Amino acid sequence: MRRFVAHSARNLITRRRNNLTTCVLQHCTFPLRFLTTASPGYLSGHVASAGSASAPPLTLDTINPKVLKCEYAVLGETFILAQRLQQELKENPGSHPFDELLYCNIGSPHSLGQQPITFFREVLALCDHPVMLDRAETRGYFSADAVKRAFQILNHFPGRATGAYSHTQGIKGLRDTIASGIEARDGYPADPNDIFLTDGASPAVHIIMQLLIRSEKDGILCPIPQYPLYSGSITLHGGSLVPYYLDEDTGWGLEISELKNQLETAKSKGITVRALVVINPGNPTGQVLSESNQQEIVEFCKNEGLVLLADEVYQENVYVPDKQFHSFKKVSQSMEYGEEDISLVSLQSVSKGYYGECGKRGGYMEVTGFSPEIREQIYKVASMDTCSNISGQILASLVMNPPKVDDESYESYSAEKDAILSSLARRAKTLEDVFNSLEGVTCNRAEGAMYLFPRIELPKKATEAAKAVNTAPDAFYARCLLNATGIVVVPGCGFGQVPGQWHFRCTILPQEDKIPTIVSRLTEFHKAFMDEFRD
Repeated sequence: MRRFVAHSARNLITRRRNNLTTCVLQHCTFPLRFLTTASPGYLSGHVASAGSASAPPLTLDTINPKVLKCEYAVLGETFILAQRLQQELKENPGSHPFDELLYCNIGSPHSLGQQPITFFREVLALCDHPVMLDRAETRGYFSADAVKRAFQILNHFPGRATGAYSHTQGIKGLRDTIASGIEARDGYPADPNDIFLTDGASPAVHIIMQLLIRSEKDGILCPIPQYPLYSGSITLHGGSLVPYYLDEDTGWGLEISELKNQLETAKSKGITVRALVVINPGNPTGQVLSESNQQEIVEFCKNEGLVLLADEVYQENVYVPDKQFHSFKKVSQSMEYGEEDISLVSLQSVSKGYYGECGKRGGYMEVTGFSPEIREQIYKVASMDTCSNISGQILASLVMNPPKVDDESYESYSAEKDAILSSLARRAKTLEDVFNSLEGVTCNRAEGAMYLFPRIELPKKATEAAKAVNTAPDAFYARCLLNATGIVVVPGCGFGQVPGQWHFRCTILPQEDKIPTIVSRLTEFHKAFMDEFRD
């Protein structure tokens, strides 16, 4: 392994020196040929031939510069290289020192073997093909409560037409169900008219950024490290990211003093801060905020007149007994703050939790504390996409209203849910312990979400080798890891970090039977890497 690590690193440096063309579409600079190799024709299919009389209508010089500037590291350089290696293994088995890629880079549970919740899929199948409900044999294949739920849902669709457009905010009956689910979760009333069903949480983020950002003089307070959807969308919509740093030494704590300092720094630069983004549980950091900390955050936003954008898509993913998820809406209402006190946007998605239905693209935002005039503008922007997809809408209603104790599917549903969440907790603890056993690596407790974000102290020789190829040290480490082991992680430079520190994000999503392979490959690689570059 040590010999291969050294060989891979030298090849990487040689390739970089022989190919100076770089691409700035991703956070970490990388050779353009990595893109063209991985996706031939994608970039080259419409390039004008040599000697052409006219230039192509769109070039990197004429494209919207905000597009060039925005970044999304999760599917960036390392992932593109992994896709190329995957194809090479398929075409030429044995061409690499591993027989499969182990994807630890993205929160897509089903792609890594997690099975869908049976009840949810039964209802979706019946809604997608309603004629099945009229067949006697259907009750032999589907649970009675799934059949009943499908009938209830389809009653909200004129003519059972689940292939038709819906109201821009989503089917009213489904929003009623979701509002009831929010009320059951929080113990406070929820209004279905506050809910906008969306294709996952991402479109909601873009809608709110479009609403808030007028120019680069408008800023959004965003955690560092952060999920790059936020930095990318802020850039794409022409605003300024105002970073606040989570405290790694206190378990990725969110300190109000840091928020105040960054707010004042932004003001001194002429930036008007419009909103605060909070991700709870955290991505990529996996921390779960305490209720008292959330109260401080609510008070801060109220006093400073900031919109609170609460990313709560991992609300079902809490793995430690001393932590509990509390929605920011519940917290603000428990403080007796109402619509006139704080503007809050709460995000939920069917992509995470124990369901992990990323491909169904379902989710919602609940918007409270906005005037009727602003609500009209939110509706107008949302209406440009007409509506979110119907399957995602149905699934969002199911997630917020799963089977109850007396339902036929309850026992199987509960067993599936508990098995998934308990397995995720075991995987998180195993990987956390492994990272903390590696030389120069420290990893905070995995409290929630789907990721670990270990910090890595790299030898000076390794950082110099990374500098020689114009690559961040953690990106260099991640690529060497991939080339040597087939393990795909995301370098910390794609999420933001304290300058001079290096991390990588690793999901806990590979199935449990794959975890020992990840552990052995990672442990062997890391030892060889540190030995090769030891000062």
